[in-house]
Amino acid sequence: MNNPSPAPTGLQSPSEPHGESFREVFRRHAAGVAIITAVYDDVPYGFTATSVASLSAEPPRFSFNMARTSSSWPAVANTNFVGVHMLSTENEGLANRFARTKDRFTGDHWEPGPEGVPIIRDVAGWLVGRISMRLSFENNAVVVAEVIAGNIGPDGAPLLYHGGSYGTPTATDYVI
Repeated sequence: MNNPSPAPTGLQSPSEPHGESFREVFRRHAAGVAIITAVYDDVPYGFTATSVASLSAEPPRFSFNMARTSSSWPAVANTNFVGVHMLSTENEGLANRFARTKDRFTGDHWEPGPEGVPIIRDVAGWLVGRISMRLSFENNAVVVAEVIAGNIGPDGAPLLYHGGSYGTPTATDYVI
């Protein structure tokens, strides 16, 4: 019988709490930055997200995760449409605004779009989706939306979140 090899240095044993490992592993995972928007009772809502994913191409669907304790959850929970806005490095200020302030919609950086969903101007691209599923799990939710409209914005380097700060990818020397 083979003895299992010892755990690599720096990893917690199975008997220790995994919260710190979880946080540190995901700090090392670069994620694209997006803004999710919705309108509820004629009030715009939005937040910065790093959990947006393409779910299917046919039909075109995207998903995102959010905390049900978020100030935007009542809007997402009670509306039929949401917007997702992919950010470039030119949009770091918007990412901070939607992540750290309550003053998200003062100014001319947005306009009502399809189905009244707030559309952020000058982003790398945006989609509006009809919500087809909300899956609640404890204090969180996974939301799935089918695309009904979209537009591609100015080309630019994607805004990434990694290690607690924003950044952008750099090219490697490897050529395919």
